[in-house]
Amino acid sequence: MSVAVSIDELSDEELDTVAVEFAGTAPEEVLAWALDTFSPDIAMATGFGLEGCALVSMIAGLQRPVRIFYLDTDLLFPETYALRDALESRYGVRFERRATNLSLTEQALRYGDKLWERNPDECCRLRKIEPLRQMLSGLRAWITGIRRQQTSTRAAARVIERDPQFDLVKINPLVSWTKQDIWRYVRDHEVPFNPLLNQGYESIGCVPCTTPISIGEDSRAGRWRGQNKVECGIHLQGNGR
Repeated sequence: MSVAVSIDELSDEELDTVAVEFAGTAPEEVLAWALDTFSPDIAMATGFGLEGCALVSMIAGLQRPVRIFYLDTDLLFPETYALRDALESRYGVRFERRATNLSLTEQALRYGDKLWERNPDECCRLRKIEPLRQMLSGLRAWITGIRRQQTSTRAAARVIERDPQFDLVKINPLVSWTKQDIWRYVRDHEVPFNPLLNQGYESIGCVPCTTPISIGEDSRAGRWRGQNKVECGIHLQGNGR
């Protein structure tokens, strides 16, 4: 699929039209188009969830250079770091680590101990949002693994959309996929994934803010349990609506 004018010149309404044209397009085709359109000013973000692992596999299959980064809060599970290494070994990719310069010790001294318990929004801002903002500065587009099915805040996401929070175009190749679609791809292609997914965890973030879920609970119920919070803030305004 091709777009006649530069994607950067499109209005929000025209960008919506492009998104409609891409509805139902295979993720690999969306990725190829995104790289053709925005390289080298594009990067992919991953938190090493099932979706991110699938996208890494797809990108490796395209054999196209693209920057892939992760936000290291210094609070990730050991299994997450091990998965990072396994993906690098399997696909020959190198993940860029992006993190705040504020150590956990300095954060505790400045904001108090266990900020993630008392003010998780501020902790996410310091350790995730600001490093992400720095990473995306100067880029024209970024690729994410979000899906509409994940949360109500992502239900209106488009495969291609304007990201007003970070002022660039956001590419969501897996946005229409179901949980079953993701697992089918991962199993069919033998993609490495986090073993915690087999231990009751559905959405894996930082150690102190992630717990397993019970049968019947929402897939993200284990994130920030007991808090009035379902997102770290990265994708809250991703669809511009």
